[in-house]
Amino acid sequence: MMRLLVALFSGSLFGLGLVVSDMVNAQRVQGWMDVLGNWDPTLGFVLLGAILPMLLAWPLGARRGKAFLGNALPGPASVQINRELFLGAALFGVGWGLVGLCPGPAVAGLGLNGSSGLFFFLAMGAGMFAASPLRRLFLRPVAA
Repeated sequence: MMRLLVALFSGSLFGLGLVVSDMVNAQRVQGWMDVLGNWDPTLGFVLLGAILPMLLAWPLGARRGKAFLGNALPGPASVQINRELFLGAALFGVGWGLVGLCPGPAVAGLGLNGSSGLFFFLAMGAGMFAASPLRRLFLRPVAA
């Protein structure tokens, strides 16, 4: 039960931060990417605000050896760049650039972005549902 409460609190705090920083506004995010036009540095401040606490949290967590609720901490991320990582990053980046939303802000702004936000959320869910079958189809080993 405590794990669910911590997850609810953490997710709510994350969503509130996205709403307060206006990252649920697709035009704000697209303004960050418009470096040759009407550039908006807001997303840079949000990213910096996420990186700074993690500079402390990672070493602190490594010293503790376990999570706050006693669970094992995840191992280090893979550093191997492969087709799956490249394709996933490319799809994420293209979608984020075109629409201005990624999963966190899409969920946090579900009630704020009207029908276009709902449509994006449904399309995102369909993409997540289709990801596994598409991965098997497109990333199968190449015959020699």
